[in-house]
Amino acid sequence: MAIAGYGLKTVNDFVGQELGTSDWHLIDQDRIDAFARCTGDDQWIHVDVARATREGPFGGTIAHGYLTLALLAPMQTEIGVIPEDAGQAINFGLDNLRFLSPVPAGSRVRMRATLAAVEDRGKGRVLLRTQNTMEIEGADKPALTLESLALVW
Repeated sequence: MAIAGYGLKTVNDFVGQELGTSDWHLIDQDRIDAFARCTGDDQWIHVDVARATREGPFGGTIAHGYLTLALLAPMQTEIGVIPEDAGQAINFGLDNLRFLSPVPAGSRVRMRATLAAVEDRGKGRVLLRTQNTMEIEGADKPALTLESLALVW
């Protein structure tokens, strides 16, 4: 989604502003199971519904923390964090990642992003630092918070 007036030449004007919020995305058991198969992380709290319901502290299965983290890039794209006039963007890193609340299977999550800082890296490149919060629909605490870095030009 394009953010009105947001581009490589104007990005500094947006520091401190919320860039937007993604749509809600369902984290169902099928998605959790697919992530487990892809990564080999098949801990019972994620994939064994009967056991997680019976023995787990959350009343059922929960998403992997890294599954929720993996949604960062597509949700940022949906928001429009990378300016549309950027020819290239690469992930540069993460700072201050905190998993704050489990995401129960069947929950919906969304990402809220604020442009925290812009650093000129020369040769037309800028480093965007965004503060990101993944909200869980109906929950008081977010699933995670982090600062992400993207090098764009």
